[in-house]
Order: sequence, then structure tokens, then C-alpha cells
Amino acid sequence: MKIAGLCDKDTAVGLRLAGIHELYIADENNAKDLWAQISENNKIGILFVTEKIVDALGKHIKDYRIQNNLPIIVEIPDKKGRVEGHVDFVSHLIKKAVGIEIKK
Repeated sequence: MKIAGLCDKDTAVGLRLAGIHELYIADENNAKDLWAQISENNKIGILFVTEKIVDALGKHIKDYRIQNNLPIIVEIPDKKGRVEGHVDFVSHLIKKAVGIEIKK
């Protein structure tokens, strides 16, 4: 299984430095096309996606998570920081499983 990233150019630089080489650079015009390409790739086990792209794809990612276990989609902030009001899916699952919210 591979680790991949769906992000903007600046975030891609950081992910590449972290050792992730399978990167999909998205903008407002091609995010849905790249998502279609990624969702068909069964070799990706973990996918890092910036919060802005998750918000842009919205229903596509939610539907995919319901129907598929892989790739595990991890939402990360971009260089501008966290999106105000964005609900991180992984944190939501932890809160649901444990029963409490863990904050830093």
C-alpha cells in the first residue's frame, strides 16, 4: 500500500520532504478529476488531503468513506492553518469511540 497526498503546491513540498512521493496537486478546476483518479487507485492505503480540498469535494468524499475502508483519508491543514469550523473526520471518529473530545 502506498501513501499519497491530494493537496496544493505548497503542502506538496512539505509532504515530499516527509517522504511521500505520490502527490496529486489540486486547484479549484481539477480537484474532482483528481479525486476520481485517486478513488479508482486501489494501491493507495493512506491519503492526506488538505481541509480546503475536503470541503471542496464535500459529498464525494463522504460517500466514498461510507462505501470504502481504503484509503484512509487523513485531513490536514494547509500552510494557512486550519479552516474555521471544519470538522475533522478522524477526530470525530475518536470522539465517537472514546466518548470524549481530546484537545491539545
